[in-house]
Amino acid sequence: MREYSSDLTPQWKRSKPVPEVPADPDLVVEVAGTDFCGAVVACEAGTVTLEDRFGRRRVFPLEPRGFLLDGAVVTLTRPARAPAAPARTASGSLAVPGARARVARAGRIYVEGRHDAELVERVWGDDLRIEGVVVEYLEGVDDLAAVVAEFAPGPDARLGVLVDHLVPGSKESRIAASVTSPDVLVVGHPYVDVWQAVKPSALGIAAWPEVPRGQDWKTGVCRALGWPEHTGAAWQHILSRVTSYRDLEPTLLGRVEELIDFVTAGGSA
Repeated sequence: MREYSSDLTPQWKRSKPVPEVPADPDLVVEVAGTDFCGAVVACEAGTVTLEDRFGRRRVFPLEPRGFLLDGAVVTLTRPARAPAAPARTASGSLAVPGARARVARAGRIYVEGRHDAELVERVWGDDLRIEGVVVEYLEGVDDLAAVVAEFAPGPDARLGVLVDHLVPGSKESRIAASVTSPDVLVVGHPYVDVWQAVKPSALGIAAWPEVPRGQDWKTGVCRALGWPEHTGAAWQHILSRVTSYRDLEPTLLGRVEELIDFVTAGGSA
């Protein structure tokens, strides 16, 4: 006795299998039954987002036989999850999971004030602990020559110093020039205060305001921006908006990296 299939659809009318294609980013497809054609910009569970050449985006369900690729019908599928990118520290360095802080080196990095130290810790803290570099602050650089003499730097105990407003002709530049030890590196940024090393975009402002000479700079900034004239609270707000090196000006980034390299090249912990 002949057995018959329960599917009474004629063979010539049955749908043929179509290729399954991962909806990888930038794949260009046409939505079947429409005139919408675009590149894949996102693929979530059950949907794909396409962007056409005019920048318009639309979301479509991942239905079988729902798309055309080079004129041929295909079924888009959610792509395999890409391997996770290596974790990075706030400074952009590769993170070292489970790494313990290194025993502190004899060398040090000195910065002018507490805000400088907190900003350096915020971005480079993980790197500094792995390298065993301690950051201390000076409360100004007027006595830098005496501080350096007391530290007694040497090849195995190098000293790096970060100075605010280190521009030609400034008081700070004259003080920095008085330090001539080969085991001391004094570098700086051009900003009146380290606050300015935070990009305005990180704070949602167009630019750091100009503060008239003779006025306390931090207080003047608070007034100009409409912030309460509490500089400690203002700094905590600024610091909270710094999540990585991307929130800092390149001028500061380069100088801090230079100091870390200098101190860590000076021997073991």
